[in-house]
Amino acid sequence: MIEVRGLTKRRGSRKVLNQINFSVSQGEFLGVIGPNGSGKTTLLHTISGVEGIDEGEIVVDGRKVEAYGRKELARKLAVLQQDGIPSIAYPVKDIIEMGRFPFLDWLGRDQSKDTEAVIKRIMHRLDLDSLADRPVNELSGGQRQRVALGKVMAQQPRVLLLDEPTTYLDIRYQLQFMELVAQWRQEEEVTVIAVMHDLNLASLYCDRLLVLQDGAAAAVGTPEELLTPETIHEVFQVQSAVTAHPDTGVPQVMLRRGEQPAAEDGANL
Repeated sequence: MIEVRGLTKRRGSRKVLNQINFSVSQGEFLGVIGPNGSGKTTLLHTISGVEGIDEGEIVVDGRKVEAYGRKELARKLAVLQQDGIPSIAYPVKDIIEMGRFPFLDWLGRDQSKDTEAVIKRIMHRLDLDSLADRPVNELSGGQRQRVALGKVMAQQPRVLLLDEPTTYLDIRYQLQFMELVAQWRQEEEVTVIAVMHDLNLASLYCDRLLVLQDGAAAAVGTPEELLTPETIHEVFQVQSAVTAHPDTGVPQVMLRRGEQPAAEDGANL
């Protein structure tokens, strides 16, 4: 579904991404992990076409990403940032309908015959029916993130890019959001690439992990292969213990107390 080959991105003389290679199959969930400043968000921006690349190529569904027009690419791929949608006074249903942008003609008319059914199905799936007319600025953070997910669902993409989607959510809403994404992925075979800081959530939901370090792909593998105390120390410079989840058996990380290395001066936090 997605192939990244020799991807290099520079900012001035510095290589933010350096010869990145990986592929993601249709319906797969790939988590992107790594320290701050390792290039995770830049990677998503290049895959989505927001930023150009200096070397290499990104192929989405058999075509280079730059070969797609804006609306055509938006029907293939949707992006959800960590802050979701701003706290504005637009009604919930109106926000979700904005996700239909890729299907509008030059007069702003939706060319799809099933749009109303699509919106209704999304509202019901995300338990937003009772909030349809509520302004977004009156919602909680968890509710706003559900609305943001509904907006990208309305694009009906084949690929979903998530940039730290649970950063501002409490534990309950983190799990709720990840379950909604997992259900959508299972039902529609959506491919998901997610930048994640929470290693335990990444282990619970991701099929494979891509570890970025200093702009390079340090490793690609399953959570069982990569979430080890040795790898966690090498990548994040922290001491940890890893145990199997009692229900699924996937690794879960526990941090050890004690003196940790100080951040380098000028580190990109």
